[in-house]
Amino acid sequence: MTTLPDTAALLRDAGLRVTRPRLAVLQALQQAPHSDVPRLLPLVRAEIGTVSVQAVYDVLHALAGAGLVRRVEPAGSSALFELRVGDNHHHIVCRVCGAAADVDCAVGSAPCLDPSQTHGFLVDEAEVTFWGVCPTCRSEGGTTVRERSALSGDRPTSASATSEGAA
Repeated sequence: MTTLPDTAALLRDAGLRVTRPRLAVLQALQQAPHSDVPRLLPLVRAEIGTVSVQAVYDVLHALAGAGLVRRVEPAGSSALFELRVGDNHHHIVCRVCGAAADVDCAVGSAPCLDPSQTHGFLVDEAEVTFWGVCPTCRSEGGTTVRERSALSGDRPTSASATSEGAA
C-alpha cells in the first residue's frame, strides 16, 4: 500500500488544524476509497480508538470544504468519499452491492461533457454516474433475487463495498 504524502502538511496547506481524527479519516480513505461513513468508522476507530459518528461526518465536511476529499452522491445511495480530487473523473456504481469505481473522463479536461444548453452558467465540471452490476455480484450466480432487483432498477441504500476491483 502506498502512503499519503505528508498528511499533516496537506492539512496545514489547506488551512486546517492537524488533528488525530483528520489524519485517521485520511488514512481510512486511502484504505477504502468510495466509502460511506459506516464503512469508514471502524477504520478510523481502529486507528485512534473512540470517535463518534458525528465527528467523522464533521471531519469529512471540513476535508471536503478544503478540497482534500471529494463527496460523491450516487442516486439512492449514501454519500461516498474519496481522496481523488482536482480532476473531472466519473464513477461506476453496482446496482446490487453499491461498490463504486473511478472512470476517467472521456476527453480528459474539465468538463469532459458539454451540455446542450448552459442557461448562462459557466460550466466547469460534469458529473456522470454509470450504473451496472459488478463482477462479484454477477459471479454470485444466475437470476437471484438480488440480480432481479438490480435489473429492475432498484438502487442500493448504502455503499457497503469499495472500488478495489469492483469494475
